[in-house]
Amino acid sequence: MVSSDAAVVGSGPNGLAAAVVLARAGLRVEVFEAAPQLGGGLRSAALFDDDVVHDLCSAVHPLAVAGRFFREFDLAARGVEMCLPEIAYGHPLDGGRAALAHRDLDRTCDGLGADGARYRWLMEPLAEHSRELVDTVFSDQRHLPPDPRVLLALAPRVLTQGTPLARSFFRGAEASALLAGVAAHAVGRLPSLPGGMITLLLGHLAHSTGWPLPRGGSGHIANVLVEDILDHRGILHTGQPVDALGDLTGFRAVVLDIGPRNLLDLAGPMLPARYRRRLENYRYGPAAAKVDFLVSEPIPWANPELGRAGTVHVCGDQAEVFASETATARGRRPDSPFVLVSEPMAADETRGLPGKRPVWAYCHVPHADPVDPVDLVCRQLERFAPGFGDTVLAHRGITAPQLAGYNANYVGGDIAAGAVTVRQLLARPVPKWNPYQTPLPGVYLCSAATPPGPGVHGMGGYYAAKSVLRNEFGIGEMPSLAPDQEWLQ
Repeated sequence: MVSSDAAVVGSGPNGLAAAVVLARAGLRVEVFEAAPQLGGGLRSAALFDDDVVHDLCSAVHPLAVAGRFFREFDLAARGVEMCLPEIAYGHPLDGGRAALAHRDLDRTCDGLGADGARYRWLMEPLAEHSRELVDTVFSDQRHLPPDPRVLLALAPRVLTQGTPLARSFFRGAEASALLAGVAAHAVGRLPSLPGGMITLLLGHLAHSTGWPLPRGGSGHIANVLVEDILDHRGILHTGQPVDALGDLTGFRAVVLDIGPRNLLDLAGPMLPARYRRRLENYRYGPAAAKVDFLVSEPIPWANPELGRAGTVHVCGDQAEVFASETATARGRRPDSPFVLVSEPMAADETRGLPGKRPVWAYCHVPHADPVDPVDLVCRQLERFAPGFGDTVLAHRGITAPQLAGYNANYVGGDIAAGAVTVRQLLARPVPKWNPYQTPLPGVYLCSAATPPGPGVHGMGGYYAAKSVLRNEFGIGEMPSLAPDQEWLQ
């Protein structure tokens, strides 16, 4: 292998973000990806029809417009259009009812009736200080927040949604279900403090920067990251797995976009016993199982307003969501699993053709559950969108173990790269002042198993690269991530 300054193993959002930062700092960077396609969770491809693109992992990206890395990288200036649906997310209820999170906070509150005032109390202060809130939550957890008032506003609100108080905070079914669906993004027992945090973080973004979908598919985000790496002398290797750290010679630094279990496989005997034991104790959580559909017409929701939502959380009322997620976390497959659905053409009309449209969906299942998710997802969709099955032209189900085979970081199908618990949010992957730096000289972690955790935000890669620049190369100033001048011409 040609000697370079830094090797990045894995090309998910964090790996690519790390490579962007290091290359822009003037280092010679090489990226190694085992799969034939770069992007990790940002990959897109045609599955059933050459003209219809499906997102293979993530589809909706609130953090790709709200977070610091992508704000500075400026996707819009690089030609990635983020399409904002009029309704960020919705939640159907039995009897044709639905709760809707409009981008407009006033309209959302009006739709929640008597619960509108309480919903406004939760969301309005956070939406007004959204950037400060996002930057605080997505910090490296080693510095005090620049404005402590953000935490003072957030803490009591998290308690109302992350404890049993959530069951009685609202009077009606609509508002409680609406936020229960957001809490389920924590992929674990509910109610819980991590679930409450995610409820407020993702929930308020509906009323600030939104829940956008990249025009043409998530792969466009990966493409511009790759182009920037190449523009700064980076070298990309696809279809080239790294099976042992010894495979990487001649690099002053190695940045690994992999999880704790993968690190044990890659370098277990080389790691100090104490660090190795801590990695072995790292817990993985419930899984996702995915279904891609090609359909002939829009989803026939019993409440047509849901057709304008970019994301729909499907599971019933709050009690049903909480029971389903808790059962899944305990290893029991519920009769009515939580299902997350996105119909990209609600925001991006270019994603389909007359009579051919993509639908993206996944459901939560117990860790490593081998169940085929197609029937589970279809049953829930038929419940709230009668006749959906008649619109399906083709489908593909991916079990939790298959998802792990597709992306090695999704151990057992855990797309959060580790259980989202209080302990593992505060000490991820191990209790360590610099969680990105491993005990091995020059070797760093940057995956979703490091702070600030899961999501397409690139901040794990950003912070790992910052640590590499300072510790290995004596570079204390982070490079600009703004597009080079030729991008703007």
